[in-house]
Amino acid sequence: MGCPAVSDEREVVVGEASDGTDVTIPVVELLTGRGFVTGKSGSGKSNTASVIAEELLEAGFPLLIVDTDGEYYGLKEEYEMLHAGADEECDIQIGPEHAEQMATLALEENVPVILDVSGYLDEEVANELLRETARQLFVKEKKLKKPFLLVVEEVHEYIPEGGGMDETGKLLIKIGKRGRKHGLGILGISQRPADVKKDFITQANWLVWHRLTWENDTKVVGRIIDSEYSELVSELDDGQAYVQTDWNDVDVRKIQFRRKRTFDAGATPGLDDFERPELKSVSDALVGDLQKISERKQREESRIEELERNLEKRGDRIEELEEELQNARDISSVAQQMAEALQNPDTVQTELPQSNDEIRRLHDELVELESTQEELESQLEEKDHVIDILQDKLEAQRGRTENLAKRNRALKDRIESLEGDSSDQPIVQAGGDDFEFGYADVPEELTVANSQIIVADEKQDVDELLETTPIDDRLTAACERSRCSLETSRRVVKTLAQGGPLTTVEVADRVDRSTVAVQSLLSELRTQGILCRPSERTYQLESEILEALSATGTDD
Repeated sequence: MGCPAVSDEREVVVGEASDGTDVTIPVVELLTGRGFVTGKSGSGKSNTASVIAEELLEAGFPLLIVDTDGEYYGLKEEYEMLHAGADEECDIQIGPEHAEQMATLALEENVPVILDVSGYLDEEVANELLRETARQLFVKEKKLKKPFLLVVEEVHEYIPEGGGMDETGKLLIKIGKRGRKHGLGILGISQRPADVKKDFITQANWLVWHRLTWENDTKVVGRIIDSEYSELVSELDDGQAYVQTDWNDVDVRKIQFRRKRTFDAGATPGLDDFERPELKSVSDALVGDLQKISERKQREESRIEELERNLEKRGDRIEELEEELQNARDISSVAQQMAEALQNPDTVQTELPQSNDEIRRLHDELVELESTQEELESQLEEKDHVIDILQDKLEAQRGRTENLAKRNRALKDRIESLEGDSSDQPIVQAGGDDFEFGYADVPEELTVANSQIIVADEKQDVDELLETTPIDDRLTAACERSRCSLETSRRVVKTLAQGGPLTTVEVADRVDRSTVAVQSLLSELRTQGILCRPSERTYQLESEILEALSATGTDD
């Protein structure tokens, strides 16, 4: 099984603009970029994600969709996809042990996958399955470098803004930061942008904002795009959205996304009869390979349970034999005392019966008891030998299990070690203040002759002047809300002081930052009264700011 032949088209049509023209998105940006689609329930965000999936599948590109609500299986109405999860309706029931095979199928065999985590009763199992599958995708992509998109529904559950992020969330953040250079893109989907970690949103290079009405969510829109959109986004119709991309000259476009072609499995149930459409099936061979993994794990678990039961039975039998042996020893002790009494005439008259027949009977009983004791001891010794053999087998099995676990940990350590390798050289700041992202003071013993160190000794005159002006507090506030550094904000102010007014794209190009990040910063600077908009989509410094900077000698 595999996808159709890869299309030569490099753009896909997803909807139309307000003037009726088609809106296209570059395929390479979809597959390798960092995307974020948001909107309240019923606004069209899941439809938009399905449209993007349909277009990629139609063009012959595989992808993996993490489905948290079981609403994407309708794509199988037109496309051959592997629907894997815990429900009987899935093509195959899988667990974390299938993670590597799922990544192999998706990347190396071009099999589109719907990873349905909605049916797992144990949330930790679903979480582990997603984490290990994403980890395998990231590791394999470091070698393959094949354009591939990972779609994650309800992304706020894995990378929440309020903290409490586990290893799965950290891995998704890592893919967002480093996956692009390996060809692995990620699309996060959520109906509550205020609950999504802002680092993920601000790093996205394409964003889709459907209708939002909660104040906390609309505030996020105002900070990322501009304050005017915090109200406009609540007035959007179903399927409409404001689209913000890094690859377009236009900062923000209003788009009407088309309706998806395949069955809407996520639609709210109504009173009409529900008919599930005929879905395309995957090959039996593909399901068979995955089923073998499940059967192998079940056999291993059954064998362990059987050994544990046998061991418990042997323990019970040992207790029984020890009890029987103790009883025999007690009887033997009594008989021994009788025999000793028979040898002492003084005690025979008072302690033992006078009849010879009675004495003979007691003697025979003693002999029989001694024989029984020897037989029981022999049986116990034989059982101990069998138990020793079983324990040796169990210990050997545990040893093999521990060896496999050690090898697995060693491989994981090796993978993390390889992931931590980087050819980037450290950058340090000579004789200046500490800077973000690797800047530090240069010790006296370090020289330029050291080829592993790049020394940056740029003068910070403008920054020093800005620190002495009345706007420093407002710059700091703008940085905190936009999540940009103070260094970036000062570069933006210097750029606008020397060449304003400028558009968002022009400012982003001059300070070497993404338009999404710069747009957020410009909006906050405008809120703080540092910038104004002399015309639509352009920004310049407020006159009082220009005067303050001029008074401190920043005309150069």
